Amino acid sequence: MEELEKVLYSALFEHTLVKMIFSSPRKKSLPYKKVTLRPVLLQDKPMFQAEFHYEKKAIHENLAEDEALEACAAFILRDFKQINIFTEEEDVQLLAAKPDRPRIIRKPATLRQESLSHNHIKNYTIAEGTPCDFLIRLGVMNPQGKVFPRHYSKFRQINRFLEILQDVFPSLSQDKTRPLRIIDFGCGKAYLTFALYHYLRTIQNRNVEIVGLDLKEDVIRFCNQVAADLHYTDLKFLMGDIADYTNDHADMVVTLHACDTATDFALINAVKWNTKVILSVPCCQHELFGQIRNEIHEPMFKHGILKDRFTEILTDGLRGLKLEACGYDVAMIEFTSLEHTSKNIMIRAVKNGKENSRAAAEYERLKEFYRVHPTIDSL
Repeated sequence: MEELEKVLYSALFEHTLVKMIFSSPRKKSLPYKKVTLRPVLLQDKPMFQAEFHYEKKAIHENLAEDEALEACAAFILRDFKQINIFTEEEDVQLLAAKPDRPRIIRKPATLRQESLSHNHIKNYTIAEGTPCDFLIRLGVMNPQGKVFPRHYSKFRQINRFLEILQDVFPSLSQDKTRPLRIIDFGCGKAYLTFALYHYLRTIQNRNVEIVGLDLKEDVIRFCNQVAADLHYTDLKFLMGDIADYTNDHADMVVTLHACDTATDFALINAVKWNTKVILSVPCCQHELFGQIRNEIHEPMFKHGILKDRFTEILTDGLRGLKLEACGYDVAMIEFTSLEHTSKNIMIRAVKNGKENSRAAAEYERLKEFYRVHPTIDSL
């Protein structure tokens, strides 16, 4: 029985399962004659789909990982005498006429796992099935290029970021005699910083100087070690505060989920450095919550959650107008699905070199209307 449990656990949780078939019912009265279990991705969440085969129909049920383990145990102990497990590593047949003494037969693998997603397969910049050094090192995919189900949402986020990067790449300097200088404020574990390096250095063959900045010493130590392991020689990580970071030039500034006014300091620095491209996903916009005053909206503001959502939108709207006033073409785009985080708006700004007096006037009118003084004012 212990060996049976190991086989089941390995098949379900080591992310190599292709499918599992339960057959040979223990009782003729069992309404379904076979059950097929497959791993699936539903809205980027790893799940299992059980297909119950009745005489004239099939019924599907989606199960979480812990539910799948419990269901498999019940199928073996109560319902079926034979289980065929197909993984990418081996085929396993379990003959369990006596559940406490199953016979286990192992053979070489005969099936490969297809895409888990129910959605249409996209043409990602980094394709699934193609080994990518930084994704392997960061544990997103295995050495064969297979994305682990628990990291599929991160894989999609990385490719979404690269899709946006492709759009703005022509706006960056095409002078190959000097490296592109890029600063990532609040880089965290730097999945996207490594993706940035990979895209520019490996795919576009551009010389780069990329700096990732974060406040956590252990994170910086980890990221520098990963960069060293991958021989990413022009990528370094520094510990420091966005507001205090000194520099004189950047071709691109990236700030993803920098909290509250940290986003503003990053935008202020980017404009002062005459940065060509800014990609910013704000987070935790608390600054205006305690400032905003408007008699017309007071009935709405008495509800804290509505006031919070409104000030988030106002904060980003003011940031966008300020960047337009400073000579940027600004777009507010969806970065990630709302299913994963409500902080899914990216401010994409590309410098056009033309100061915008209309945007400046609209910015001042909004400020006056809501009686706020955001940090971005200092631009």
